[in-house]
Amino acid sequence: VQLVESGGGLVQGGGSLKLSCAASGRAFSLSAMGWYRQAPGKQRELVALSSRDGTTDYADSVKGRFTIFADNAKGTVSLQMNNLELEDTAVYYCYARNRWTGGDYWGQGTQVSVSS
Repeated sequence: VQLVESGGGLVQGGGSLKLSCAASGRAFSLSAMGWYRQAPGKQRELVALSSRDGTTDYADSVKGRFTIFADNAKGTVSLQMNNLELEDTAVYYCYARNRWTGGDYWGQGTQVSVSS
């Protein structure tokens, strides 16, 4: 499975961006899809995750501002980011989990930069 991301870029604080990701290959084998991010000097952290059973999980810092839309069966996931803050600046990675092996797949990452 390969994950191809699109979106990202530079936006002013308070603005909005949308990230999209599509899985190629055996997309039907996915049990979860979502987004992680990594800011300079920090560890990679979960932003939002959508599981095949319909449950979603968000980082506390993005609740009420970000919304994940996922179709695990089709292998697509997007992240609508509203009211962006300086602290949201990071490289955002698309993520997927194999439902049979539990293995992880990662996209190449896309930069999101929020300016004041």
